[in-house]
Amino acid sequence: MKSWLGLVLGPTIALAAQSVMYSMVTPACSAQTRLTLHLAAAVALLLVLVLAVFAFAESSLRRREPASPDSDEARPPVPRRFLADVAAAVASLSALVILAMWFTLWVLSPCAP
Repeated sequence: MKSWLGLVLGPTIALAAQSVMYSMVTPACSAQTRLTLHLAAAVALLLVLVLAVFAFAESSLRRREPASPDSDEARPPVPRRFLADVAAAVASLSALVILAMWFTLWVLSPCAP
């Protein structure tokens, strides 16, 4: 039941990372170091990847459940499999967004006009 964390917290962490990194540009420029910016991006990426792994693990566990309501099995299908699949995809997409923001930090200087 941890898959909803990837669905909700993944994009939230990506947006929070963007806000934190943007607010730390001026102090990083005045100190002439990007270490705090890299640290914020790394922590956010690590958190989102952990959420993606949790969601993917739950998705893998739910593979044995029926995929459609037309299944001939005795038990009804559980929508948790779909939720786990979507949560894994959303958390992975959030990780790609954080990687894109981190890539621009490597390429561009925070002090560039």
